[in-house]
Amino acid sequence: MLVGLTGGVGSGKSTVAALLAERGAVVIDADAVAREVVEPGRPAYEAIVSWLGPSIVRDDGWLDRSALAARVFNSDRDRERLNSIVHPAVGARVTELLAAAPHDAVVVYDVPLLVESDMAGAFEVVVVVQASLETRLSRLEGRGMGRDDALARMAAQATDEQRAAVADELIENDGSLEDLTVAVDGVWERLQFRQ
Repeated sequence: MLVGLTGGVGSGKSTVAALLAERGAVVIDADAVAREVVEPGRPAYEAIVSWLGPSIVRDDGWLDRSALAARVFNSDRDRERLNSIVHPAVGARVTELLAAAPHDAVVVYDVPLLVESDMAGAFEVVVVVQASLETRLSRLEGRGMGRDDALARMAAQATDEQRAAVADELIENDGSLEDLTVAVDGVWERLQFRQ
């Protein structure tokens, strides 16, 4: 079973992914795959550096993700170009990971831009994690992200309404970790039933 998991920045999607993994899901993290495909020496890395130049490369040779984000998150054109480089490489790697998963597994593809990429139809079940704006801002600020940067990232993503429209399972994550665990247990039980 292929499950799409998404949610806006700061919603708690990664925590939900970890809880599903604890219950036996095979989790493929699109962000982790996206970091992997832009490692030094990989074709996507070479394409990005060729496009943006050495100012986005750290002294150790790895991409400076903060500099890259600052460059592309406020420009639709630049973000689209970056996506045109990274997304095909991510797709190829995800295909490899899916092929390696056991045939009877619940595979959870944790993808922040599921709605923006119009991918909902690729999954048997779409799980959306949502939290209020203030909860999300508080979490992001707690991670050291400035409020303006957090709001800019949110504005570049789908709205809560757009994500909810494709959800088969909607998890509200404004409460405690215990509340979230109970919600994930319910989702996991329903996924098992569908399998």
